[in-house]
Amino acid sequence: MIPPDFFTISEAYRKAYPGLAFGMTLISGCQNPLNPPGFDEYKRKHLRLMRKKETLARITGRIEAYERFFRSFGYECPLPKHLTRTNQSGFPRYNLMIDTHFMAEMCAGILVAVTDYDRFKGSLLLDLAGEGEVCRGLGKRDFQLKDREIVLRDEEDVVCVLCQGADEKTRVSEDTWRVLFYAYAVPGVEPEPIQEGLLLAAETMTRFGGGETEWVEVF
Repeated sequence: MIPPDFFTISEAYRKAYPGLAFGMTLISGCQNPLNPPGFDEYKRKHLRLMRKKETLARITGRIEAYERFFRSFGYECPLPKHLTRTNQSGFPRYNLMIDTHFMAEMCAGILVAVTDYDRFKGSLLLDLAGEGEVCRGLGKRDFQLKDREIVLRDEEDVVCVLCQGADEKTRVSEDTWRVLFYAYAVPGVEPEPIQEGLLLAAETMTRFGGGETEWVEVF
């Protein structure tokens, strides 16, 4: 079960996006190998399921909802290109945690972040940004935030901007042993695919990373 007071949702977010889902799963005791035995076959199985006509249509519809939402803030959504590339060429290979993140996104048609749980500072807050806030993103790029962008904060910083990405501080590494996946819905995306994607991430990490699922929660 998620620790009490670890995660809250701000009143500003609730008013702007009533009923919009957000989910998290924590898997502890993980390893992060490059390509564990059996993982390629496992990915091919899920790729075949993803490519089925009706499944792919549902995934595409969700990704189009993300694309509309990103455009409303003036950003290009990466998910359509990821889906096209995955459908044509299969899942990429980086390491177990990153690959699991891509699988959860593509198989459920949702936006997922993969992070090192132990690098967060204190509790998390799902919130809206203020104009001019800055987040240090992956690759040490500075994200300039727009008013009312959806963000996730810990007690020190913005740790993820929905339309721009996760921060540098919480990025996973070969030393990560407690991995937190979290997933945002946008208008037009129901809670069920959020749950589906996070359950796939938890199953994959426990099966191939030797981890144990602490919790899967959708709010």
